[in-house]
Amino acid sequence: MKQLTDFDLEQMTNGNFTPDDVTVKKQVRHELKLSQLIPEQPKPVPKKIILDLHQKTEEQAWQEINDLIKSGVRNAVIITGASGILKTKFKDWITNGILAQYITSWEMVNNGSYQIKIKKIAF
Repeated sequence: MKQLTDFDLEQMTNGNFTPDDVTVKKQVRHELKLSQLIPEQPKPVPKKIILDLHQKTEEQAWQEINDLIKSGVRNAVIITGASGILKTKFKDWITNGILAQYITSWEMVNNGSYQIKIKKIAF
């Protein structure tokens, strides 16, 4: 950083001193290593989540379930509804489909809701 001279100190006491902002900012940024990107802190993963699929299309439901599995959540309650295509499709997805490899266990909570446990996976 710039060393202050007697003239600078005199100007400061008179209130007339204005440092060279560009040089000072560059030097401070360099010393604090702000030119390097600071990595973003990962968000904490909730222990349990409830995913309500009411009013979702089959494609939207599929995407939300995939996002849930990739999120790192280990326990989830998924609400498909008591009737409709999603209830049938969801059972197929977690027992025979691609999602089956990521599910350690599942059980029906009530008519249209499922408690699932998801394997710990790294993407």
